[in-house]
Amino acid sequence: MAPPPFRADHIGSLKRPDDLLRARAAVDAGKMTKEQLRPIEEVAIKNVVALQKEVGIKSITDGEFSRHMFFDGFFNNLEGMELVKNPPREYFNMWVPDIKGFFESHAEKPADVILCRGKLVRNKPMYRPEFELLKTFLKPEEVGGAKITLCAPEWFHLRHIPHAYPKEVYADDAAYFADIAKAYRAELADLYGAGCRSVQFDDPILAYFCSESMLAGMKAEGYDSDAMLDSYIKLYNDCIEGRPKDMVVGVHLCRGNFKNGMHFSEGGYDKISRKLFQELNADTFYLEYDTERAGGFEPLADLPAHKTVVLGLVTSKFPKLEDKGALIARIKEAASFMGEAGLERLMISPQCGFASHEEGNDMTHDDVKKKLQLVVEVSKAVWSDA
Repeated sequence: MAPPPFRADHIGSLKRPDDLLRARAAVDAGKMTKEQLRPIEEVAIKNVVALQKEVGIKSITDGEFSRHMFFDGFFNNLEGMELVKNPPREYFNMWVPDIKGFFESHAEKPADVILCRGKLVRNKPMYRPEFELLKTFLKPEEVGGAKITLCAPEWFHLRHIPHAYPKEVYADDAAYFADIAKAYRAELADLYGAGCRSVQFDDPILAYFCSESMLAGMKAEGYDSDAMLDSYIKLYNDCIEGRPKDMVVGVHLCRGNFKNGMHFSEGGYDKISRKLFQELNADTFYLEYDTERAGGFEPLADLPAHKTVVLGLVTSKFPKLEDKGALIARIKEAASFMGEAGLERLMISPQCGFASHEEGNDMTHDDVKKKLQLVVEVSKAVWSDA
């Protein structure tokens, strides 16, 4: 099998089966233990792996079936971070696009707020248990293509500054970020040791820097958005510094994919493309492109020749299938902005996961299967190596 990323890809989360959702709700209600939940999760993961194989997806994930939200796994397992129950409103920066959405959502279980309360130390595996379980449902030759999705390292910073960490623990952002990066380097090394060769950071925050409303909100409160983006790019580079050359690192940008496909922000990539593509040392970028709110393909001209892009052209928000011919035309249009051999540096996927929140988007399991099949069919129509 060729190394990832693959011509037909997907972002990670898949529609959870009803029995898994009922079991997780029972755990939340104290009516079932996590030990009783485990075998139900394992069966669900086994089945969703089989689905991906059936439709021809090689970047196999566990569907994020052991998580409540897409960003679970890192900070909730990092010593020094604590879950804040009933956080006061002043802990939130309302200019961050998804904050307003979370406050107004009708999700039965809103997103957790986890903040630094002590020195940050990685003292146990975080994502490796997920990967080890996923491996049990794969053939040896399939393991190298399997993918683990990761929380954005700045996730709980932008949303909650100046409450992200206590000043008596960290004097400034640089010190706080240094320990996050140290923990991520250790986690990536652990994943690599388990056989993982493909990781994908899921990061709406970076796309929010395309949002005029957020940039205006930051300016009004005295934050320098350019300097903040620079600090986040440095944080990423510090997190992935020293990774093995055959470990592929992707970064996924989207503008929100909450319950039933709610999005939070708009704005094309042109505001950040040169800095992001050329300075953040990822191998590939997964870019939302299923609606006009992501802008045009022109920013792809800023992508260095050694990096690739997975075009999120198929929506995971709604069940209606895109026209195959229209998708092929859009891929070719995107390639036209990328110079010679542009088409060879492109792949296709849905724009986001099908269940970033455990309740998922408004589509059936059969709808999800058809969307993934469409991605595979289009890839084979465009690329001979798909």
